[in-house]
Amino acid sequence: MEIRIHPHARERMAERGATEEEVVATLSAGESFPAKFGRHGFRRNFDQTGVRRGRPYAAKQVEAIAVREGPDWLVITVVVRYY
Repeated sequence: MEIRIHPHARERMAERGATEEEVVATLSAGESFPAKFGRHGFRRNFDQTGVRRGRPYAAKQVEAIAVREGPDWLVITVVVRYY
């Protein structure tokens, strides 16, 4: 199984603070859930501290929306939440 990342998703990752390693880990070992339009969502929490936009956080949640392309996944967007 290969995980490919669409250019739109790469832009969202850069804007929202997710790394490619986090997105791959989210698809590989994260929670799976159904998403709109027959897509699949994956969610994973990462315990890490840091500062985002001047606000400290203790955990980061990466959510990736993907579609199946044969045996592979194509990530089409990424959402990141900081807690």
